[in-house]
Order: sequence, then structure tokens, then C-alpha cells
Amino acid sequence: MNIRSLLFFCLSSLCVFSCSQQEIKFKPSTLEQFRPGYHFTPAKGWMNDPNGLIYIDGEYHLFFQHNPDSTVWGPMHWGHAVSKDLINWEELPIALFPDSLGTIFSGSAVYDAENSSELGTKDNPPLVAIFTYHNALQEKAGAIDFQTQGIAYSVDKGKTWSKYEANPVLLNPGIRDFRDPKVTQITKANGTKSWLMTLAVKDRVQFYESPNLKNWTLLGEFGQGVGAHGGVWECPDLIPMKAPDGSQKWVLLVSMNPGGPQKGSATQYFIGDFKEGLFTPDDTMLRWLDYGPDNYAGVTWANLPTDQDRNLWIGWMSNWDYAQVVPTKTWRSATTLPREISLFDVDGTLLLKSTPARELENLRKATYSISKNESLLPSSTVEILADVTSDEAFSLTLSNELGEEITVSKEMGLVTVDRQKAGKINFNRDFAAAHSAPMSWKAESIRIFLDASSIEVFVNDGELVLTSILFPSSPWKKVTLNQGLDGLQIIDLQ
Repeated sequence: MNIRSLLFFCLSSLCVFSCSQQEIKFKPSTLEQFRPGYHFTPAKGWMNDPNGLIYIDGEYHLFFQHNPDSTVWGPMHWGHAVSKDLINWEELPIALFPDSLGTIFSGSAVYDAENSSELGTKDNPPLVAIFTYHNALQEKAGAIDFQTQGIAYSVDKGKTWSKYEANPVLLNPGIRDFRDPKVTQITKANGTKSWLMTLAVKDRVQFYESPNLKNWTLLGEFGQGVGAHGGVWECPDLIPMKAPDGSQKWVLLVSMNPGGPQKGSATQYFIGDFKEGLFTPDDTMLRWLDYGPDNYAGVTWANLPTDQDRNLWIGWMSNWDYAQVVPTKTWRSATTLPREISLFDVDGTLLLKSTPARELENLRKATYSISKNESLLPSSTVEILADVTSDEAFSLTLSNELGEEITVSKEMGLVTVDRQKAGKINFNRDFAAAHSAPMSWKAESIRIFLDASSIEVFVNDGELVLTSILFPSSPWKKVTLNQGLDGLQIIDLQ
């Protein structure tokens, strides 16, 4: 949705006020300090990668890496939450617990509609989760094959889960990093269906095939010497997409830690073709899904209804460089906004666009149309819209009464989010920084989602994205348009 369509939606669908700065009164949050108002966080404990994303019977399931007993990484479980609208999440009991084979690392989930696994029935097909077992005892003893792949199944639409008695279903061939299976069902050239697993294997991905989710055969691999290799590859996702010209493309997401463009962890992607276990990239250009420092390990939802016609994705909103020391108390980490990812073309080069999920429009309360270049914010949970009026540069600043601030700008072809003065920063020496992304094409609009401890900046509604976590000592109270921006809209999301 472009900025003009978005503003039309605001004007036609919401209570809109054309107001001066004095008419906006800040509403303090009732949540604990830094707890987001509309991003998912666990009630307590540690969270990292989203896992097993699947839609079934009107509910979006979000599983996640979870240590329920501490606010730092530890024995991994699969936490579980559900939502009917991608906004309001209900945290459910833990879905998968560690067992004698190991703790439960990242993975995915599928709806086995034909009961190919025979873990359900024809009338009640199962959901099947595919995950990595991490055996810490074997690792401590010096083994390198301590990561294997296991499955679990649910016959009550994800409420409860049983582990497959013959786990693991994919043994480790002798590779230290062998994890994070993302499974989807594909139709082969002969018309038959099979399950395809994309697995992170140290510095590359491998592709496996199975008729039943239990027996897996290696098809091929991709990545050696291609793309960024500053760290271990993790959390892959292979997604069929339509290019703007209607042609079929495949997008391969690969998270990597460390070695991201802003240090620490980040997600790169490749665009190309996939056939019979062979992924062929269109080129060797480095592409990053999000140029901010705090978006990692994201994957797409499975089993979306065909009438949604979208690829729906969510990530972990943090960075391994400092995730375990950020200044939250009872919980650590949130997810990003859910986003719809699609391909767009810039002068003949395909790139990946990340647009905030359409459901986020349902968060909107009052919209304030501001005639001045400076305005108070109604709360700490807002959406900010502005038109870019300059081809050369733009800049806006968010600030509070303590002199803390964060600046979003574009200059000399770089879009930058500067959090050097954004509140609490002394827990990590690299946290206070300005993070920049190259943008050679024209910026027409910016759309910013601000929450208690995060900012997500979407240029041209997602053609370029920067996500950053922030810890202001006092909530942001004011937005100032410095240059190159007009048509300021502030939408209260609280």
C-alpha cells in the first residue's frame, strides 16, 4: 500500500483529528518498563527464534525458542502462542520439552493433510513439527554429531503434542552445525507430492526429500562460497514467489551469526530457481532482508489459506551480540511485526520487500494530521507516516524530555537509524551506533512503527527496512521533522 492509499484509509476509516501540538495528550503505558504494547513477548523467561509457524482453523500458531526458567539462553523448549488476528496473542502451555535425545532447537511445522506420516488418521490428519535435537551431553563429551532432526505430532490442532517414538528421523552425518529444518510440501514434475526439507549445515544449506516426513533422502546443497560467510548459517526458508513480471522465482532466506551488515546476526537472501534439489541463484549479489541490527531467524507461516495470497513472515527482534544483557527484567526478547514479503524490481534487479501485515491497520485508534513540523506523541505505541519531499535527504527525530533521541534520515544514498543517544546503552559497547543501509532508488514515503522498546522503519512501505530495539529512560514524547518530509500523520495504536 503506498502512502496515498494509506492516508486515504486513515481518513475514511478512522477518527481523524487535525490538531495542534497542544491538543495531543500523552497516555502513559500501564505495562512494565520496556514491555511492548503490540509485539509478542513471553510472559516470563527467555525467547529467541520463532518456530513451527502454521495456520490452522482460523488461528496463527507461533512456537518459539524458550527458556521458561531464566531470562538468558538455556535448555531450549518450544514455547507456544496463538492469535486470530496477528495482533492479540494468547500464550499457551509449553508445546515441546527436552528429553533424553536433547533439548529442542529450531524447526517448522506442517499440516499433513493426506496423513502421509500415518501419525493421524484420514479423517483427522495431524500437524507435524520437525525440529532439531541438541544433545548437550554428547557435545560436552567431544562428539560432533550431537544435532539430529526429530518430529512430533498433534491430532488436536496444535493444543498438545506427542513425540514420534522412533526419533530421530534424520541422523547427523558428522557435521557440528546441522539444524533448523524448514519443511514444506512441493509438487514434483510428475505431479506427485513430496516433503522438502531445507536444513542449515554449517556454511551452506542442504535439501532433503521425504514421502512421509519420516524417511529422508539428500537431494543437494547450496551455499559453499556464495553469499555472506561471516558466521554459521541458520534458520533457512525456501519460498516460491511470483516476480513482478509473473515469472516463477524461488527465494532462499538464510540467517547468519555473526557477520551481519551491522555486526552480529542478520538474515541474507538469494533469488533464483529451484529444481530437483538444485538451487541456482540469479546472481551473487549480497541482499539483506532487514538492514537494522535487530531482526533475525525469521521464517514464514505454513498452511495459509489460498485466498490470503501472501507470504507471511515474522522474526526475532534482537541480536546475539547483546540479546542476553538487554535491560529487561522478567522477560527477554520480542518478535518483530508480522510482515508480508514479496518481490519488486529496481532497474532490472529483483529485491525482497517486507510490508507490515495488513492486520496491523486494525491497531489504529485516533489519527492526528499535523500541520507543523513538530508534534507531541499521544502514547509510546504509535505509527508515524510522512511523505518524502526531497530527492537528496530527509530526517526526523524522536525525543523525550530527558534529551534522549533517535534519528531516522537519508543522506548521500544511505538510510540511517541512529540510536547513539537513545537511552540505556551501556550494557554493550556496540549497542550505541548509527546503522545505515544503501538505497539507490527514490524514497517516496516512510512508515514507522514505534513501541515501548523498538522502532521499525519501512521506506516505501517496505522496499527498505531497518529494525532496532531501544531502551529509552522515559517514553518518546515528541517527533520533529527536520528536513525533506511533509504530510506528517501520527496514528495512536494504544
